[in-house]
Amino acid sequence: MQGTAAQGLPNMTAEVSLQDIVAAMDLPNAEWASYLDPETGEIVTVTDEDRRLLEEPVDVEELPDWQQEILPKIHEALESERFLQLPTPFDIHEWAIMERFAHSRSTPKERDELLAAIHGSGAFQRFRHAIQQLGIEEDWYGFRQSAFEEIAKAWLEAHHIPYR
Repeated sequence: MQGTAAQGLPNMTAEVSLQDIVAAMDLPNAEWASYLDPETGEIVTVTDEDRRLLEEPVDVEELPDWQQEILPKIHEALESERFLQLPTPFDIHEWAIMERFAHSRSTPKERDELLAAIHGSGAFQRFRHAIQQLGIEEDWYGFRQSAFEEIAKAWLEAHHIPYR
């Protein structure tokens, strides 16, 4: 669906890749964030180091060329109302995805082991260990990927951004 600026919707000329959106949501650090420019389809990921470089006085000339090139785009992503922040780990709630995966298992042994693993401190590490011990890592990663895709689709549709 394409909107116009007069309707308050992004003026998008190209579809975005669902897989690119999912990859940008699946960040290795909870302090990082990804932003989408709905007008161009460009995704900008901002690390904690990037934020620090923007907040502290720094001689840009001393930075590597690649950082000098990306900093203005990062500043724009953080300051411009045009960029939209992609779903964060708080929005994704991976613990709930792990719980749904546990409930989806057909054998009581797998279901019980996974549900026990996700409670208490260290749940993520125990869950990873449990899926390895049960030999169901591939099932988990497929389930997780599908869950991330559904979250991304809902987010894109809520923002009227076409995807492929």
